[in-house]
Amino acid sequence: MEQYEPDRLSAVQLAAMRRSLESGRGALTRRSLLRASGVGALTVGGLAGLAGCGIPPAKREGGDAPASDDHSATEKTINFSNWTEYMDVSEDEKSRPTLQAFTKRTGIKVKYTEDINDNVEFFGKIRPQLAAGQDTGRDLIVVTDWLAGRMIRLGWAQKLDPSHLPHAFANLSPQFRSPDWDPGRAYTYPWTGISTVIAYNAKATRGRKVDSVTQLLDDPALKGRVGFLTEMRDTVGMTLLDMGKDPADFTDADYDAAIGRLQKGVDKKQIRRFTGNDYTADLDKGDLAACVAWAGDVIQLQAGNPDIKFAIPAAGYITSSDNLLVPAKARHKANAEKLIDYYYELPVAAQLAAYINYVCPVEGVKDELAKIDPELANNTLIVPDKAMAAKSRAFRSLSSAEETAYEEKFAKLIGA
Repeated sequence: MEQYEPDRLSAVQLAAMRRSLESGRGALTRRSLLRASGVGALTVGGLAGLAGCGIPPAKREGGDAPASDDHSATEKTINFSNWTEYMDVSEDEKSRPTLQAFTKRTGIKVKYTEDINDNVEFFGKIRPQLAAGQDTGRDLIVVTDWLAGRMIRLGWAQKLDPSHLPHAFANLSPQFRSPDWDPGRAYTYPWTGISTVIAYNAKATRGRKVDSVTQLLDDPALKGRVGFLTEMRDTVGMTLLDMGKDPADFTDADYDAAIGRLQKGVDKKQIRRFTGNDYTADLDKGDLAACVAWAGDVIQLQAGNPDIKFAIPAAGYITSSDNLLVPAKARHKANAEKLIDYYYELPVAAQLAAYINYVCPVEGVKDELAKIDPELANNTLIVPDKAMAAKSRAFRSLSSAEETAYEEKFAKLIGA
């Protein structure tokens, strides 16, 4: 069992936590905001909206994005869209050190915009231009794996030039190298990984470890104090793993069995509720003794409550990713590729990871991160060791028909 229990918090950690809490990431994290809104976006009404946007079934339809004139040689700029609180900032919050260093080195200015709040909402902004074969005004975006896969299938992502990505190719962590929606990472590279784990309040469990979905669903000592997530892929994925099924390769019958198992937990009132980000307050207080949780939240909770622990089940855990992608018709593809590669240089990757506290997808970053903060470097929720990485599993891509059917069943389960 991998567990991180810091004896102290460094100045770097405290500053990061303070920024997080004051700006909202601690109260409603970037990942949790996405997850909390995801069930609403992807239940029946949301899926109808996606279909209305012309998103096809999960098979290759669009082909490669058509080649566009790249103005990188004459226009030393990049337009980069990202989520909030997903980039390092200086202590006075007046600059972004890694972006500033990139510009100083290359002469390429980065127009950095925090204009992504939700995948579906953001896709709605850029879809009209993409569908019309027009430049979105963005050279680089960060989107979650399922949306990245859809953009690739639609032909709205540009294939990356491997010759521009030597550090990215060499340093990408093996667990992120070949997702089924982008085999071999031809179109994307991960910005961060997101781990789904089990979290528990040791005071509420009277010191007992909680390290499996079986415990969450069947331990009478936890009855009425268990939480699962409103994100289908996390909740069902973790349940499938506990049943001995592979979330990357499961059948309709497997999915239905997982839903049935969760339904029993609802019927016997073992499960207190399904939550978005709001589980953090209940876990902190002990109203939830244990729950399925996102690693970024756990790190933040541990900063203020030493009773918060996490566990990696023996059966494994779900991993997803947010990904760097160059949209079709972007004017500065080569410049964007330079920026992607820059964030895979070990010192730069460490600086970013020390600030945002999500899983770093860069292999070998631990030693560099230790120079900034040894505690963060030893936190397996940020730098998974080999044993933890080997237990990670991704939820497979779904066809539109599967997504509709699965989300309908899940929405019924959670009462959405």
